[in-house]
Amino acid sequence: MAEPAITIRPALADDADGITHVFLESAEYHAGIDPERYSMPAAAEISARYRKHRQHPQEATTESITFVAELNKDIVGFADVRLERSPDPMHRKLTYCRIVEIAVSSRHQNRGIGAALMRAAENWGREQNAEFACLEYLAPNKRAAIFYEHNGYRVAALTAIKRL
Repeated sequence: MAEPAITIRPALADDADGITHVFLESAEYHAGIDPERYSMPAAAEISARYRKHRQHPQEATTESITFVAELNKDIVGFADVRLERSPDPMHRKLTYCRIVEIAVSSRHQNRGIGAALMRAAENWGREQNAEFACLEYLAPNKRAAIFYEHNGYRVAALTAIKRL
């Protein structure tokens, strides 16, 4: 018997609670990797954020989108995406399609849902004339590193941090 099809579509305000569930799973996973910098936000805060379209900076509202992965009317993944340009005068004047957040419910991972969300984000970026797609992930998150490399991403910069 074939598995039901996943639908990738732009998020609606009514998707906020489903996104929140997946977001909180991701937050718990990241807090387990780096508890110094990650924590579990309140569900009501995250739900309100998505219901009121505050997941993107106000100035980016016309240059941003959230996609959801839907399976049997349940949200099983999401991706927050926006356009960015580097303020550094040394950088070429390129437009980047930044995948700010991407998460798939742990029960639905390894089924191609993350890759489908990535393709939707990248296609949207192309439609907006972005030249590159980019994202960040935690260095110790080997699972993410393998997934992104498998999907054609390469490390282009490193971020170093130091506790003050």
